[in-house]
Amino acid sequence: MHTALLYSERFLQHDTGPDHPERPDRLRAVVDWLNEGRCLWDWFEHMPFEPADPDAPLMLHDPVYVRRLQAACETGERYIDSPDSAICPLSYDIALLALGAVLTATDAVMARKVHNAFCLIRPPGHHAERDRSMGFCLFNNPALAAEHMIRHHKLQRVAVVDFDVHHCNGTQHLFEERADVLVASVHRDPTHFYPGTGFADERGHGAGEGYTLNVPLPAGSGDGAYREAFEQKILPALEEYQPQAMIISAGFDPATADPIGGMKVSNDGFEWMSRELLSQARKHSEGRVVAVLEGGYDLAALARGTERLLQQLQSA
Repeated sequence: MHTALLYSERFLQHDTGPDHPERPDRLRAVVDWLNEGRCLWDWFEHMPFEPADPDAPLMLHDPVYVRRLQAACETGERYIDSPDSAICPLSYDIALLALGAVLTATDAVMARKVHNAFCLIRPPGHHAERDRSMGFCLFNNPALAAEHMIRHHKLQRVAVVDFDVHHCNGTQHLFEERADVLVASVHRDPTHFYPGTGFADERGHGAGEGYTLNVPLPAGSGDGAYREAFEQKILPALEEYQPQAMIISAGFDPATADPIGGMKVSNDGFEWMSRELLSQARKHSEGRVVAVLEGGYDLAALARGTERLLQQLQSA
């Protein structure tokens, strides 16, 4: 079995404007690097996919929000809910296409058609709340993948691990009262950093208490701090939870060169985190992993970090 890489040039049609950090050039940089820079594109199985059914976001999102998003795109609004969440007339359709890629990857991994998968998609997802957009995100792709695993593949324990520089507020809030999804996030200290959530004492509520794990790190943290966070917090939590499948929210904005993140993770650091997560997946989840692109705004760092993750997926 192979690693699936799900990508479409249609993702470039989500037009966020010339000065927006989450821009089409992000995906172009990754594709160009894997094709021309490293000749890796043909290593992977390029799986076809279609847009998700319009009802698919309703697994977790409020129908009123989904209708608002569709209407805002149709009427030519430039953003929804926040100026950060830029949209164009095609953004609703492209968001469904991105979700379709993630759900197709999820089904393929669960059916053992491929060993694991990476979804090279935009718009990203982990900030999207049940009833509103935040931080460039329209539909919460990783959360919907986890929910799909539970509803359609009858899993009882799914882990979502997020190493984007920003806390996965949307993913956390969607599952914080449930025990069937462990949400583990390592991110920059939110005291003075977007989105202002993800403190260590946020551990879930009710039946979900203890199934939210946040590991905030000081600005400027690099490979050593991330390794300590993984070894002391993230990996022991996965060892205890023993997930039946894993979703990786892969944000490469902790990279040293990133203009937003303010962290100092190297390519070797991303490779180490990826390898350790895949080791846990082999141990507890039969290797079932779906990785989904989140942030990363320095084009070279994004391309090289993605390459390191893909190499680990392929060798898992």
